[in-house]
Amino acid sequence: MTKDAISKISLRQLQIFLSAIEHQNFIRAAEHLDLTPPAISMQMSRLSEALGAPLFEKDGRSIQPTAAATALVPYAERVIATLREANDVIEDLQGTLDSLVRVAMVSTSRNFGPQLLQKFKQLYPEAKLEISITNRRGVIGQLETGQADLAIMGRTPRRFEVEAFSFAKHPYVLISHPDHPLTGFKRILRSDLTGHRFLVREAGSGTRMVHDHFFKSAGLTPPRTQEMDSNANIKQAVMANMGLAFISAHTIALERETAKLKVLDVSGMPEVRNWYVLHLRGKKLSPAALNFRRFVEEEGPGFMRAFFGEDLSP
Repeated sequence: MTKDAISKISLRQLQIFLSAIEHQNFIRAAEHLDLTPPAISMQMSRLSEALGAPLFEKDGRSIQPTAAATALVPYAERVIATLREANDVIEDLQGTLDSLVRVAMVSTSRNFGPQLLQKFKQLYPEAKLEISITNRRGVIGQLETGQADLAIMGRTPRRFEVEAFSFAKHPYVLISHPDHPLTGFKRILRSDLTGHRFLVREAGSGTRMVHDHFFKSAGLTPPRTQEMDSNANIKQAVMANMGLAFISAHTIALERETAKLKVLDVSGMPEVRNWYVLHLRGKKLSPAALNFRRFVEEEGPGFMRAFFGEDLSP
């Protein structure tokens, strides 16, 4: 690729490219970027010509990245992230980001996270909050690419360094339908559970990690599972008596109160982890983001005790 070819590549093309990679479909990428599918296709053709290599192959209604596209992804992400950081620095010098707090939180925290942020907003009404609630992979991606300043999650990332501050305990329990036969037993052994059907989240999620560790750490053969894409769907399936599931105790308060779900008495449960507020190590936080981090550290434990009615101090 010549220097002249490099000069033909635009930032917008790289943004479109990454959206096409994420959605694996030009139509969905167009909807996400508020463009037309022909515009997406044209820009990707121009980018492919500039690079001298095809980037996508059609696979039915979807598109699949070529080897060249896969190799381009980390460089495109780096360019976007670097430009975003440069823009952030400039805006920060102008004082426009002093009040901005961008918080990404895992979907498990949706039961308390928005209320926690609203409490912060009451104390700092001048703060401008941008909130994203997604799965663990999405939160990590937003931190890594600079789309989020801070994150609330129950297990710290491994592939990059962060500064993490625990503010509450995070218990996981095993739930069943109230009429499930196991509800009549005490101190159920792990080996007694392998013959039952389990409902699980996608690989890499915090809830799935609890499930896998529960059986693998005891050297047991994993039980039959059905994967579901959200805790809400898992709760509904358990309430329909379709199987058992490990889940955050912070997601089932209402269902327990209305006796629609039962927490089983299992040896080694609940598995208690921690809730963290965290950010990339070395990241320069805005004054408002620093205030939010301190707020969660100092006020988070008391908020969680009051919200869930139990001692959740880390």
